[in-house]
Amino acid sequence: RGTAMNKNKHLLSDERIRIEELLKEGRSFKAIANEPGKSPTTVSREIRSHTITKNVGSPSCPYNNCKHRFSCTSSFLCKECGFRRFRSHCNQCKLCNSVCSRYVPDSCRLLGKPPYVCNGCPKRNRSCTLQKHLYDPVSAQKQYEEKLSEARSGISLTEDDIAHLNGIVSPLLKKKQSLHHICVNHPDSVMVSESTMYRLIDYGLFDAKNIDLPRKVRYARRKRKKVYKVDKSCRLWRTYADYQLYIREHPDLPVTQIDSVEGRKGGKVLLTIHFVKAEFMLAYLRDHNDSQSVIDVFNHLYLELRTDVFIELFPVLLADNGSEFSNPSAIELDAQGNRRTTMFYCNASAPYQKGSCENNHEMIRRIIPKGTDLGQYSQEQIDLMMSHINSYSRKRLGNKSPYEVFEFQYGKKILDAFHLRKIPADEIILSPELLK
Repeated sequence: RGTAMNKNKHLLSDERIRIEELLKEGRSFKAIANEPGKSPTTVSREIRSHTITKNVGSPSCPYNNCKHRFSCTSSFLCKECGFRRFRSHCNQCKLCNSVCSRYVPDSCRLLGKPPYVCNGCPKRNRSCTLQKHLYDPVSAQKQYEEKLSEARSGISLTEDDIAHLNGIVSPLLKKKQSLHHICVNHPDSVMVSESTMYRLIDYGLFDAKNIDLPRKVRYARRKRKKVYKVDKSCRLWRTYADYQLYIREHPDLPVTQIDSVEGRKGGKVLLTIHFVKAEFMLAYLRDHNDSQSVIDVFNHLYLELRTDVFIELFPVLLADNGSEFSNPSAIELDAQGNRRTTMFYCNASAPYQKGSCENNHEMIRRIIPKGTDLGQYSQEQIDLMMSHINSYSRKRLGNKSPYEVFEFQYGKKILDAFHLRKIPADEIILSPELLK
């Protein structure tokens, strides 16, 4: 068995010295990596990152990297050769490369493969006249310490750089866009990392402040209340364990999570339908948070879409234990008793089991804060809100938006049936201003 790999990320000075010694012995990266307990990739990266070049030859041959150095018969091309008659041939002079019209630079082909340096090359001190690529542990340690010091010394941006970034970022942050979304859609203008952007805001260097960052806001935990179940045996054969078993048997089926978003207590509510793979969400306004309103939404979708399209979009539904979802048979079956979907329930007090849906609810709360009366909005306004949310880039989708992923999977015709549209990146608003 090989040496256990060292979990320390950084190489020490002694380890760098030992790397140089093993390079001189002609060891491979794997053999070198075994001693400090690092990976061969770490050793390879260390050597290539800290290689220095020297324009020196060997003790018996001066530096000359011209391709014609062995067949060259030129002489007295430079003043140095003219003063020193014993060096009449230019292939013995390192200065003639800069004045010779026939000069063609040459390099060692061995440098293109491991170990990428000349430390262990037998020709280095004998007959090689080309440029030397060397790994020097002292120089490597010094570069490492300087880089470490620079990384800990703060943000190295000029006032003009900060003003440029502020002009791009602050207006978009005040639309409640996240820094990740801004960086993804402005890669050529925002030339710093997301973590640097967060530090700039923390230092107060932007017009936007921490309060403009959506995730700085936290909401109070919901109070538990008694609920009425339409079918008290609705969870029979529909538990989360049953759901996991069903998905293992049908791994290709897409899962859709459903939930409710409340506004003012006793007022209108939203039914949210979340497509997990695309992170795409629909929202429908309901007058009351009851079972019949949920059934009405699915009956409407079943009539709006073709039967085969509905079955393709909603093969599996995962809901929480809310009373509005307590009549699963009316959702699973159409008016003729034909099965159109299969419904399951999360465990009690386990919202993380449909965490993808809960994450999207956070975006809804940016636009419609908790306690807001949903009765003031129309379904057209809710569709507008969902168009903005679904056009928002997601890191988990490879920086694509849910709208783009869903369109790729199912086509634009279905998106038109949902009354949703693509919002340009810079026009996305995730704040209450959107619906005013």
